[in-house]
Amino acid sequence: MQDGWFASTLLALVAAVAIVLILFLVRRPGTMRSATGKILAFVAFLVLPAVFTTIGTRKHLDYATSTQFCISCHEMGRYGDSLLRDDLDYIPAAHHQNNWIPRGKECYACHTSYTMFGGIGAKLRGLKHVYVHYLGSIPDEIELYEPYQNRECLHCHEQSRSFQESEDHIALMEDLISEEISCLDCHDSMHEVESIEGAELWKPE
Repeated sequence: MQDGWFASTLLALVAAVAIVLILFLVRRPGTMRSATGKILAFVAFLVLPAVFTTIGTRKHLDYATSTQFCISCHEMGRYGDSLLRDDLDYIPAAHHQNNWIPRGKECYACHTSYTMFGGIGAKLRGLKHVYVHYLGSIPDEIELYEPYQNRECLHCHEQSRSFQESEDHIALMEDLISEEISCLDCHDSMHEVESIEGAELWKPE
């Protein structure tokens, strides 16, 4: 939160300085004839806009990895609710409520190859999502483009004590890494958003 506040403050400061300098130079164009004026013009018209764009892009890319961003589209709201399902047999709920994944980054932590944060194909699919959201027909059931990969689970669980001390996990390790079998073959209670309406939700204190 502090990082977000700092970035926003810095953006506002850079924008304010750029606007003041540009207005000054526009009102007094003769200033740009001197060496100092040329430096001010270079800073006002090139350096500060470049700094503003860089900071702004980074800030918004960071926001795009947040769960708040993901569930800001109404069709994803049920997925956000599923994190609060008062039943820890559901994998997303257990991970969120036990802080097994970064709070506020739940979607991105488990879907790291998704949309603009994946490869070129993922970025193109992200553009398709924007089109469907604003201009297309949103499907009743949202599905992944490809089967969920074990690497998303193993990224965290492979090095955990509970995983390494499980004989079942160790026996299946080669098949898990090769994707011969899926983690979801055993751990199959996921978002289940079709049943979220009317379900009890956990209310953190």
